[in-house]
Amino acid sequence: MSRVKRGTMHAKRRKNILKDVKGYTYGRKKLIKFAKQSLLKAGAHAFRDRRKKKRTARQTWNIKINAAARLCGLTYGALIDGLKKQKIILNRKMLANLGEHHKEAFAHLTTLLKKST
Repeated sequence: MSRVKRGTMHAKRRKNILKDVKGYTYGRKKLIKFAKQSLLKAGAHAFRDRRKKKRTARQTWNIKINAAARLCGLTYGALIDGLKKQKIILNRKMLANLGEHHKEAFAHLTTLLKKST
């Protein structure tokens, strides 16, 4: 019988790892051991930071809402409380967008809240 060489999958796996680490520096782009480690780390950081991205986005929305509310003579807490009491359902992303890009609409919203209290 003829001889069967079994290195193809091993080579393919290594080739794919090295393809994934293209652009990394030093041994992390050339050496399999370091490339594997850096891919694992990169995956862990990506997983963690996808959640962190949502957290920081909400923080910036709150900051933008507070800044816009203070220009209209309210605080962030008073604005959110007033919206809840009036049963106006606007999420923070939309409120931040209104406060940043549509100042007249945001001012109109705050005047409605001021009249009701």
